[in-house]
Amino acid sequence: MKLNRRLIWLSAAFLMLVSSLLSVRLASRAAENAARLRVDSTPIDRDPKSGNSYSPVIKKVAPSVVNIYSSRIVKRYNPLLADPFFRRFFGAEGDASGQIVSRDNWLGSGIIVTPDGYILTANHVVEGADEIKVGLKNDSTIYPAKVIGMDPPTDVAILKIDAKDLPSVTLGDSDQLEVGDVVLAVGNPFGIGQTVTRGIISALGRSLNDRNELPFQYQDYIQTDAAINQGNSGGALVDAVGRLIGINDAMISPSGSSAGIGLAVPINMARNVMEGFLNRGRVLRGYLGVESQDIDPGLARGFGAPSADGALVTSVIYDSPAAKGGLLSGDVIVGINDKAISSEDSLLVVVSELAPGSTARVKVFRNGEPKTLVVTLGELPALESNANPQTTKSDENNATPPRADALDGVEVQDLTRNLRLQLGAPAGTSGALVIHVSRASNSYEAGLRRGDVITEINHQPVVNAKEAERFCKTARTEQIVVKIWHPEPSDDGRMYGRVRFLSVDNTKH
Repeated sequence: MKLNRRLIWLSAAFLMLVSSLLSVRLASRAAENAARLRVDSTPIDRDPKSGNSYSPVIKKVAPSVVNIYSSRIVKRYNPLLADPFFRRFFGAEGDASGQIVSRDNWLGSGIIVTPDGYILTANHVVEGADEIKVGLKNDSTIYPAKVIGMDPPTDVAILKIDAKDLPSVTLGDSDQLEVGDVVLAVGNPFGIGQTVTRGIISALGRSLNDRNELPFQYQDYIQTDAAINQGNSGGALVDAVGRLIGINDAMISPSGSSAGIGLAVPINMARNVMEGFLNRGRVLRGYLGVESQDIDPGLARGFGAPSADGALVTSVIYDSPAAKGGLLSGDVIVGINDKAISSEDSLLVVVSELAPGSTARVKVFRNGEPKTLVVTLGELPALESNANPQTTKSDENNATPPRADALDGVEVQDLTRNLRLQLGAPAGTSGALVIHVSRASNSYEAGLRRGDVITEINHQPVVNAKEAERFCKTARTEQIVVKIWHPEPSDDGRMYGRVRFLSVDNTKH
């Protein structure tokens, strides 16, 4: 028994010795391996030109980007609150009128642009707010903000806080940007804290505007793939050296979060708005006095333009600067001064940023020939609409409407005085009223709709339905250029309208 115990102790001692020797050997090997590791603690080259880091740029820009806290008092109706029995369950929130009063809070971003506290942000961040406060990145103080100006057409707002020696950003020149330039977006997405994202300029002059809903909204967006999310609105879009070149404004996303299509208001547009409010208390915009539309390849051929870049003049307003300068319906505007015009939106933006009373050299193509007209711009007047709440009805004095064969699938009738008044069309408008358009027709594909008034076909004035039918039958061109007056109801039910050109394919039947 004693012998067995002695063997057990000897075996245990031997195993402990072996284990100790192995541990020492493994530790020695680990030390040898650690000694062979290569460690370099030298900071990377953070010169932005190297492309390794934009840290110096962000250190310069980040203190200028602020958080904007806006709140709105919202009243919601609940019929139960009109009953005292139910009202007691809602406490102080409810009253006998059936109203629940609550406060909605909104978090956005802004950019300090002067050391004495002027801040640029997006209009929709502060619109309708009862209270606005600003928080700085490196300061725990929350400053009350005063609204200096709000401009919904550009979605730009200017705030002011009472502070001095603030870190302000340097403004760049958004007219010098090119697709492919590196940009950085700074803001407070989802309220998680200041965040920086990097991307490039994906497109310039981007427009998402439905002009049927917003007749006077100026959109000339910078598009970027730098991530922009909720809370980034009003924040900074800067170039690779830290100059402010845009105000983050919106995104396109089916999911509600960044999908790589962010939009920013160009700083030149925002600067024009800010200077207007600071110098005059309002924004003055140039006024040309034309209605226009985008041009497609078919219309370009029909009007003799060299390409589909430009704005096609659909009508010239009586006694306007354009009328006095010699512009005509059918002119294709391709440039103003030294700026190219590529679309209706770019025309509106360029003209709006010119000073009333200034001279503009308007470059057009007229009947295929280039011309330059000199126009003295006016000041943009308030938007007006024709007032007539009635809808289109048949006129008892008209016979069965004839069919315009060349515009296959379209039925028209004479535009009588009563119909013109019901539509709210301008005095003196004559033509053929469209009362039916087949959805399978080329005309429908081109945009012709019931209620439109055809006033010209292939640049020939249309007086009545028979002339419309005759011009269509004799048309031999592959594309038929149709000038129409298109009625558009306003929010209050009143009618107004716009003149448009359509290019209808005359080769498919």
